[in-house]
Amino acid sequence: MSDHVRDQHVPNIQDSDSFTYPWAAAPDIIRANQKDAYFQSVLLTHLAGVIRSLYGARTAHNWTNEARTITELLYLGLTTFVGNRTLGEEYCDIVQVEDDTSRLPSILRRSGYILSTVLLPYALNRVLPALRRRLRVKLESSMRKLHHRRASSPTRSKQPPSRTFKIQEYILKHLDTATSPASVYAASLAVFYFSGAYYQLSKRIFGLRYIFTRKLEQNEQRVGYEVLGVLLVLQMFVQGYLHMQETYSHAQAFNIPSNNSAAGGTSVVIDGGVEVSADTGITAPLLFEAPQGADPAIQKERISHITQTPLPQPHRYHLEDAEVMQWIDGRQQRKCTLCLEPMKDPSATTCGHVFCWHMFFLCEGDEAHENPVFFTEYVAAQKVGRY
Repeated sequence: MSDHVRDQHVPNIQDSDSFTYPWAAAPDIIRANQKDAYFQSVLLTHLAGVIRSLYGARTAHNWTNEARTITELLYLGLTTFVGNRTLGEEYCDIVQVEDDTSRLPSILRRSGYILSTVLLPYALNRVLPALRRRLRVKLESSMRKLHHRRASSPTRSKQPPSRTFKIQEYILKHLDTATSPASVYAASLAVFYFSGAYYQLSKRIFGLRYIFTRKLEQNEQRVGYEVLGVLLVLQMFVQGYLHMQETYSHAQAFNIPSNNSAAGGTSVVIDGGVEVSADTGITAPLLFEAPQGADPAIQKERISHITQTPLPQPHRYHLEDAEVMQWIDGRQQRKCTLCLEPMKDPSATTCGHVFCWHMFFLCEGDEAHENPVFFTEYVAAQKVGRY
Protein backbone atom coordinates (compact mmCIF):
# COMPACT_ATOMS: atom_id res chain seq x y z
CA MET A 1 0.00 0.00 0.00
CA SER A 2 2.50 2.52 -1.21
CA ASP A 3 0.04 4.79 -2.98
CA HIS A 4 -0.71 7.03 0.00
CA VAL A 5 -1.38 10.57 -1.26
CA ARG A 6 -1.63 13.65 0.92
CA ASP A 7 -4.69 15.82 0.38
CA GLN A 8 -2.72 19.05 -0.14
CA HIS A 9 -0.76 17.59 -3.12
CA VAL A 10 -3.65 15.98 -4.97
CA PRO A 11 -3.82 17.13 -8.60
CA ASN A 12 -7.02 17.28 -10.59
CA ILE A 13 -7.45 13.86 -12.15
CA GLN A 14 -9.56 15.04 -15.05
CA ASP A 15 -7.44 17.96 -16.24
CA SER A 16 -7.95 19.33 -19.73
CA ASP A 17 -4.29 18.72 -20.70
CA SER A 18 -3.98 15.27 -19.16
CA PHE A 19 -5.44 11.89 -19.82
CA THR A 20 -9.05 11.41 -18.73
CA TYR A 21 -9.52 8.21 -16.75
CA PRO A 22 -12.71 6.27 -17.43
CA TRP A 23 -15.18 5.34 -14.73
CA ALA A 24 -14.73 1.84 -13.36
CA ALA A 25 -17.20 -0.76 -14.59
CA ALA A 26 -19.47 -2.85 -12.40
CA PRO A 27 -17.41 -6.08 -12.69
CA ASP A 28 -14.28 -4.30 -11.43
CA ILE A 29 -16.14 -2.79 -8.47
CA ILE A 30 -17.74 -6.09 -7.48
CA ARG A 31 -14.43 -7.92 -7.85
CA ALA A 32 -12.72 -5.37 -5.61
CA ASN A 33 -15.43 -5.70 -2.94
CA GLN A 34 -15.16 -9.48 -3.04
CA LYS A 35 -11.40 -9.24 -2.57
CA ASP A 36 -11.85 -6.89 0.38
CA ALA A 37 -14.44 -9.23 1.88
CA TYR A 38 -11.94 -12.09 1.64
CA PHE A 39 -9.22 -10.18 3.50
CA GLN A 40 -11.73 -9.05 6.10
CA SER A 41 -12.77 -12.67 6.67
CA VAL A 42 -9.11 -13.65 7.18
CA LEU A 43 -8.69 -10.83 9.69
CA LEU A 44 -11.93 -11.85 11.42
CA THR A 45 -10.70 -15.43 11.74
CA HIS A 46 -7.54 -14.30 13.49
CA LEU A 47 -9.46 -11.93 15.77
CA ALA A 48 -11.94 -14.68 16.69
CA GLY A 49 -9.03 -16.97 17.49
CA VAL A 50 -7.56 -14.39 19.86
CA ILE A 51 -10.91 -13.89 21.62
CA ARG A 52 -11.41 -17.66 21.86
CA SER A 53 -7.99 -18.19 23.42
CA LEU A 54 -8.50 -15.37 25.95
CA TYR A 55 -12.18 -15.70 26.91
CA GLY A 56 -13.32 -19.06 25.59
CA ALA A 57 -15.50 -20.34 22.73
CA ARG A 58 -18.79 -19.17 24.26
CA THR A 59 -17.63 -15.57 24.46
CA ALA A 60 -16.24 -15.72 20.93
CA HIS A 61 -19.61 -16.96 19.68
CA ASN A 62 -21.54 -14.27 21.56
CA TRP A 63 -19.26 -11.54 20.25
CA THR A 64 -19.44 -12.55 16.60
CA ASN A 65 -21.20 -9.37 15.44
CA GLU A 66 -18.93 -7.14 17.52
CA ALA A 67 -15.81 -8.89 16.20
CA ARG A 68 -17.01 -8.49 12.62
CA THR A 69 -17.68 -4.79 13.20
CA ILE A 70 -14.24 -4.25 14.75
CA THR A 71 -12.65 -6.10 11.83
CA GLU A 72 -14.34 -3.89 9.24
CA LEU A 73 -13.44 -0.72 11.17
CA LEU A 74 -9.84 -1.86 11.48
CA TYR A 75 -9.55 -2.78 7.80
CA LEU A 76 -11.11 0.42 6.48
CA GLY A 77 -9.33 2.52 9.09
CA LEU A 78 -5.91 1.29 7.93
CA THR A 79 -6.76 1.79 4.25
CA THR A 80 -9.55 4.20 3.31
CA PHE A 81 -9.43 6.46 6.37
CA VAL A 82 -5.70 7.27 6.07
CA GLY A 83 -5.96 7.80 2.31
CA ASN A 84 -4.73 4.44 1.03
CA ARG A 85 -6.43 2.13 -1.38
CA THR A 86 -7.81 -1.15 -0.11
CA LEU A 87 -6.26 -4.42 -1.24
CA GLY A 88 -9.24 -5.06 -3.49
CA GLU A 89 -8.93 -1.64 -5.12
CA GLU A 90 -5.23 -2.22 -5.76
CA TYR A 91 -5.98 -5.65 -7.19
CA CYS A 92 -8.51 -4.24 -9.69
CA ASP A 93 -6.61 -1.00 -10.53
CA ILE A 94 -9.39 1.33 -9.38
CA VAL A 95 -9.24 4.52 -7.30
CA GLN A 96 -12.02 6.08 -5.22
CA VAL A 97 -12.78 9.71 -6.06
CA GLU A 98 -15.47 12.31 -5.40
CA ASP A 99 -18.13 12.28 -8.10
CA ASP A 100 -18.48 16.07 -8.30
CA THR A 101 -14.84 17.20 -8.18
CA SER A 102 -13.06 14.05 -9.44
CA ARG A 103 -10.52 14.49 -6.64
CA LEU A 104 -9.50 12.04 -3.97
CA PRO A 105 -12.12 11.96 -1.20
CA SER A 106 -11.74 14.35 1.68
CA ILE A 107 -11.32 13.04 5.20
CA LEU A 108 -14.88 14.11 6.03
CA ARG A 109 -16.35 11.98 3.24
CA ARG A 110 -14.05 9.07 4.05
CA SER A 111 -15.05 9.16 7.71
CA GLY A 112 -18.74 9.42 6.90
CA TYR A 113 -18.50 6.53 4.47
CA ILE A 114 -16.74 4.27 7.01
CA LEU A 115 -19.16 5.07 9.83
CA SER A 116 -22.25 4.63 7.66
CA THR A 117 -21.13 1.39 6.05
CA VAL A 118 -19.96 -0.27 9.28
CA LEU A 119 -21.63 1.21 12.36
CA LEU A 120 -25.04 1.94 10.85
CA PRO A 121 -25.81 -1.71 9.91
CA TYR A 122 -24.56 -2.84 13.33
CA ALA A 123 -26.81 -0.33 15.09
CA LEU A 124 -29.79 -1.39 12.99
CA ASN A 125 -29.20 -5.04 13.86
CA ARG A 126 -29.27 -4.14 17.54
CA VAL A 127 -32.20 -1.70 17.46
CA LEU A 128 -34.60 -3.28 14.96
CA PRO A 129 -35.37 -6.52 16.93
CA ALA A 130 -36.29 -4.53 20.05
CA LEU A 131 -38.37 -2.13 17.96
CA ARG A 132 -40.21 -5.03 16.32
CA ARG A 133 -40.98 -6.59 19.70
CA ARG A 134 -42.44 -3.32 21.02
CA LEU A 135 -44.55 -2.75 17.93
CA ARG A 136 -45.75 -6.35 17.96
CA VAL A 137 -46.84 -6.10 21.61
CA LYS A 138 -48.72 -2.85 20.97
CA LEU A 139 -50.43 -4.18 17.84
CA GLU A 140 -51.46 -7.41 19.54
CA SER A 141 -52.86 -5.49 22.53
CA SER A 142 -54.85 -3.20 20.24
CA MET A 143 -56.13 -6.10 18.14
CA ARG A 144 -57.10 -8.00 21.28
CA LYS A 145 -59.21 -5.06 22.46
CA LEU A 146 -60.89 -4.72 19.08
CA HIS A 147 -61.56 -8.46 18.95
CA HIS A 148 -63.16 -8.57 22.42
CA ARG A 149 -65.20 -5.45 21.67
CA ARG A 150 -66.48 -7.03 18.47
CA ALA A 151 -67.16 -10.41 20.11
CA SER A 152 -69.07 -8.84 23.02
CA SER A 153 -71.75 -7.44 20.72
CA PRO A 154 -73.94 -9.89 18.75
CA THR A 155 -74.56 -7.25 16.08
CA ARG A 156 -70.88 -6.47 15.57
CA SER A 157 -69.88 -10.14 15.55
CA LYS A 158 -72.00 -10.70 12.41
CA GLN A 159 -70.31 -7.81 10.60
CA PRO A 160 -66.83 -8.02 9.01
CA PRO A 161 -63.89 -6.68 11.04
CA SER A 162 -63.32 -2.95 11.02
CA ARG A 163 -60.81 -1.24 8.78
CA THR A 164 -58.60 -0.46 11.76
CA PHE A 165 -58.42 -4.15 12.64
CA LYS A 166 -57.52 -5.06 9.05
CA ILE A 167 -54.77 -2.45 8.87
CA GLN A 168 -53.28 -3.53 12.18
CA GLU A 169 -53.46 -7.18 11.15
CA TYR A 170 -51.68 -6.34 7.88
CA ILE A 171 -48.93 -4.43 9.68
CA LEU A 172 -48.50 -7.21 12.23
CA LYS A 173 -48.25 -9.87 9.52
CA HIS A 174 -45.64 -7.93 7.51
CA LEU A 175 -43.88 -6.24 10.41
CA ASP A 176 -40.51 -7.87 9.75
CA THR A 177 -40.56 -6.95 6.07
CA ALA A 178 -41.75 -3.39 6.71
CA THR A 179 -38.98 -2.71 9.23
CA SER A 180 -36.20 -4.33 7.20
CA PRO A 181 -33.85 -2.26 4.98
CA ALA A 182 -33.51 -5.16 2.53
CA SER A 183 -35.88 -3.57 0.01
CA VAL A 184 -33.86 -0.33 0.00
CA TYR A 185 -30.64 -2.29 -0.54
CA ALA A 186 -32.23 -4.25 -3.38
CA ALA A 187 -33.41 -1.08 -5.14
CA SER A 188 -29.95 0.51 -4.76
CA LEU A 189 -28.32 -2.65 -6.12
CA ALA A 190 -30.63 -2.67 -9.13
CA VAL A 191 -29.70 0.93 -9.92
CA PHE A 192 -26.01 -0.01 -9.62
CA TYR A 193 -26.42 -2.83 -12.14
CA PHE A 194 -27.85 -0.38 -14.68
CA SER A 195 -25.52 2.57 -14.03
CA GLY A 196 -22.34 0.88 -12.82
CA ALA A 197 -21.92 3.44 -10.01
CA TYR A 198 -22.40 3.40 -6.22
CA TYR A 199 -22.26 -0.30 -5.36
CA GLN A 200 -22.97 0.53 -1.71
CA LEU A 201 -25.71 2.81 -0.48
CA SER A 202 -23.25 4.74 1.69
CA LYS A 203 -21.14 5.57 -1.37
CA ARG A 204 -24.24 7.00 -3.05
CA ILE A 205 -24.96 9.14 -0.01
CA PHE A 206 -21.44 10.59 0.20
CA GLY A 207 -20.88 10.76 -3.58
CA LEU A 208 -17.94 8.36 -3.95
CA ARG A 209 -17.19 6.69 -7.29
CA TYR A 210 -14.35 4.66 -8.79
CA ILE A 211 -12.16 5.43 -11.79
CA PHE A 212 -10.17 2.86 -13.75
CA THR A 213 -6.45 3.76 -13.66
CA ARG A 214 -5.29 1.53 -16.49
CA LYS A 215 -5.49 2.88 -20.03
CA LEU A 216 -7.90 0.97 -22.24
CA GLU A 217 -7.18 0.11 -25.83
CA GLN A 218 -9.57 1.13 -28.56
CA ASN A 219 -10.81 -2.41 -29.06
CA GLU A 220 -11.45 -2.93 -25.32
CA GLN A 221 -15.02 -2.49 -24.12
CA ARG A 222 -16.22 -2.24 -20.54
CA VAL A 223 -19.10 -4.64 -20.04
CA GLY A 224 -21.77 -4.14 -17.43
CA TYR A 225 -24.33 -6.11 -15.47
CA GLU A 226 -27.51 -4.70 -17.01
CA VAL A 227 -28.92 -8.23 -17.35
CA LEU A 228 -28.68 -8.72 -13.59
CA GLY A 229 -30.46 -5.41 -13.10
CA VAL A 230 -33.31 -6.55 -15.35
CA LEU A 231 -33.61 -9.84 -13.45
CA LEU A 232 -33.59 -8.07 -10.09
CA VAL A 233 -36.29 -5.62 -11.22
CA LEU A 234 -38.41 -8.52 -12.50
CA GLN A 235 -37.98 -10.33 -9.21
CA MET A 236 -39.11 -7.28 -7.22
CA PHE A 237 -42.04 -6.76 -9.60
CA VAL A 238 -43.21 -10.38 -9.26
CA GLN A 239 -42.89 -10.28 -5.48
CA GLY A 240 -44.85 -7.04 -5.35
CA TYR A 241 -47.57 -8.45 -7.58
CA LEU A 242 -47.89 -11.63 -5.50
CA HIS A 243 -48.01 -9.56 -2.33
CA MET A 244 -50.78 -7.34 -3.69
CA GLN A 245 -52.73 -10.38 -4.89
CA GLU A 246 -52.42 -12.09 -1.51
CA THR A 247 -53.47 -8.93 0.32
CA TYR A 248 -56.47 -8.45 -1.95
CA SER A 249 -57.59 -12.08 -1.53
CA HIS A 250 -57.22 -11.84 2.23
CA ALA A 251 -59.29 -8.63 2.30
CA GLN A 252 -62.02 -10.22 0.20
CA ALA A 253 -62.19 -13.22 2.54
CA PHE A 254 -63.37 -10.97 5.38
CA ASN A 255 -66.38 -9.81 3.36
CA ILE A 256 -67.64 -13.32 2.46
CA PRO A 257 -70.49 -14.25 4.85
CA SER A 258 -70.46 -17.75 6.29
CA ASN A 259 -73.63 -19.89 6.11
CA ASN A 260 -73.44 -21.62 9.45
CA SER A 261 -76.90 -23.15 9.28
CA ALA A 262 -76.26 -24.87 5.97
CA ALA A 263 -72.92 -26.22 7.12
CA GLY A 264 -74.12 -27.59 10.43
CA GLY A 265 -73.90 -31.35 10.87
CA THR A 266 -72.08 -31.96 7.58
CA SER A 267 -68.92 -34.00 7.15
CA VAL A 268 -66.49 -34.87 4.39
CA VAL A 269 -64.31 -37.89 3.71
CA ILE A 270 -60.64 -37.27 2.95
CA ASP A 271 -57.92 -39.63 1.72
CA GLY A 272 -57.71 -42.90 3.59
CA GLY A 273 -61.44 -43.01 4.40
CA VAL A 274 -61.13 -40.65 7.37
CA GLU A 275 -64.32 -38.66 8.00
CA VAL A 276 -63.98 -35.22 9.55
CA SER A 277 -66.51 -32.58 10.42
CA ALA A 278 -67.06 -29.70 7.97
CA ASP A 279 -68.62 -27.34 10.49
CA THR A 280 -67.60 -23.90 9.20
CA GLY A 281 -69.19 -22.21 12.18
CA ILE A 282 -66.17 -23.14 14.30
CA THR A 283 -63.48 -20.50 14.15
CA ALA A 284 -60.04 -20.96 15.63
CA PRO A 285 -59.17 -18.43 18.32
CA LEU A 286 -56.52 -15.82 17.90
CA LEU A 287 -53.05 -16.88 18.98
CA PHE A 288 -52.96 -14.18 21.61
CA GLU A 289 -56.49 -14.83 22.91
CA ALA A 290 -56.64 -15.89 26.53
CA PRO A 291 -58.05 -19.40 27.23
CA GLN A 292 -61.64 -19.56 28.40
CA GLY A 293 -61.80 -21.22 31.79
CA ALA A 294 -59.22 -23.30 33.63
CA ASP A 295 -60.89 -26.73 33.75
CA PRO A 296 -58.59 -29.28 32.05
CA ALA A 297 -61.55 -31.33 30.81
CA ILE A 298 -63.18 -28.31 29.17
CA GLN A 299 -59.90 -27.29 27.60
CA LYS A 300 -59.39 -30.79 26.20
CA GLU A 301 -62.86 -30.83 24.64
CA ARG A 302 -62.49 -27.31 23.25
CA ILE A 303 -59.09 -27.97 21.64
CA SER A 304 -60.25 -31.33 20.34
CA HIS A 305 -63.27 -29.63 18.76
CA ILE A 306 -61.14 -26.92 17.15
CA THR A 307 -58.43 -29.24 15.84
CA GLN A 308 -60.92 -31.94 14.75
CA THR A 309 -59.04 -34.64 16.67
CA PRO A 310 -60.45 -37.19 19.12
CA LEU A 311 -59.78 -36.97 22.82
CA PRO A 312 -56.90 -39.18 24.04
CA GLN A 313 -57.93 -42.38 25.72
CA PRO A 314 -56.59 -43.45 29.14
CA HIS A 315 -53.38 -45.43 29.14
CA ARG A 316 -53.65 -49.12 28.37
CA TYR A 317 -50.47 -50.35 30.04
CA HIS A 318 -49.13 -49.32 33.41
CA LEU A 319 -45.72 -50.80 34.25
CA GLU A 320 -46.26 -50.26 37.96
CA ASP A 321 -48.03 -53.63 37.82
CA ALA A 322 -45.42 -56.40 37.65
CA GLU A 323 -47.82 -58.63 35.69
CA VAL A 324 -47.81 -56.17 32.75
CA MET A 325 -45.01 -56.82 30.23
CA GLN A 326 -43.30 -59.36 32.43
CA TRP A 327 -40.25 -59.54 30.12
CA ILE A 328 -39.16 -56.11 31.43
CA ASP A 329 -36.97 -57.05 34.38
CA GLY A 330 -36.15 -54.77 37.29
CA ARG A 331 -37.76 -51.69 38.79
CA GLN A 332 -35.45 -49.20 37.12
CA GLN A 333 -36.24 -50.53 33.65
CA ARG A 334 -39.94 -49.96 34.34
CA LYS A 335 -39.47 -46.29 35.30
CA CYS A 336 -39.13 -43.23 33.15
CA THR A 337 -35.57 -41.97 32.79
CA LEU A 338 -36.72 -38.34 33.19
CA CYS A 339 -39.18 -38.28 36.10
CA LEU A 340 -38.49 -41.78 37.56
CA GLU A 341 -42.21 -42.61 37.59
CA PRO A 342 -43.60 -45.92 36.30
CA MET A 343 -44.03 -45.78 32.54
CA LYS A 344 -47.46 -45.76 30.92
CA ASP A 345 -47.95 -46.85 27.32
CA PRO A 346 -44.17 -47.01 26.69
CA SER A 347 -44.67 -47.61 22.98
CA ALA A 348 -46.12 -44.10 22.56
CA THR A 349 -44.20 -41.99 25.10
CA THR A 350 -41.86 -42.67 27.97
CA CYS A 351 -44.51 -42.13 30.64
CA GLY A 352 -47.72 -40.29 31.33
CA HIS A 353 -46.12 -37.29 33.00
CA VAL A 354 -46.75 -34.00 31.19
CA PHE A 355 -43.19 -32.80 31.75
CA CYS A 356 -41.85 -35.84 29.93
CA TRP A 357 -44.39 -35.26 27.15
CA HIS A 358 -42.97 -31.75 26.92
CA MET A 359 -39.43 -33.08 26.61
CA PHE A 360 -40.59 -35.67 24.07
CA PHE A 361 -42.28 -32.89 22.10
CA LEU A 362 -39.04 -30.87 22.02
CA CYS A 363 -36.83 -33.82 21.05
CA GLU A 364 -39.20 -35.54 18.66
CA GLY A 365 -41.07 -32.53 17.28
CA ASP A 366 -41.73 -33.93 13.79
CA GLU A 367 -43.10 -37.23 15.09
CA ALA A 368 -45.17 -35.46 17.74
CA HIS A 369 -46.81 -33.23 15.15
CA GLU A 370 -47.80 -36.32 13.20
CA ASN A 371 -49.67 -37.67 16.25
CA PRO A 372 -52.77 -35.47 16.63
CA VAL A 373 -53.92 -37.24 19.80
CA PHE A 374 -50.65 -36.56 21.54
CA PHE A 375 -50.54 -33.00 20.23
CA THR A 376 -54.08 -32.28 21.48
CA GLU A 377 -53.27 -33.63 24.94
CA TYR A 378 -50.05 -31.63 25.08
CA VAL A 379 -51.69 -28.37 24.03
CA ALA A 380 -54.52 -28.90 26.51
CA ALA A 381 -52.03 -29.49 29.31
CA GLN A 382 -49.99 -26.48 28.28
CA LYS A 383 -53.09 -24.24 28.26
CA VAL A 384 -53.87 -24.99 31.90
CA GLY A 385 -50.24 -24.81 33.02
CA ARG A 386 -49.72 -28.45 33.96
CA TYR A 387 -45.94 -28.48 33.48
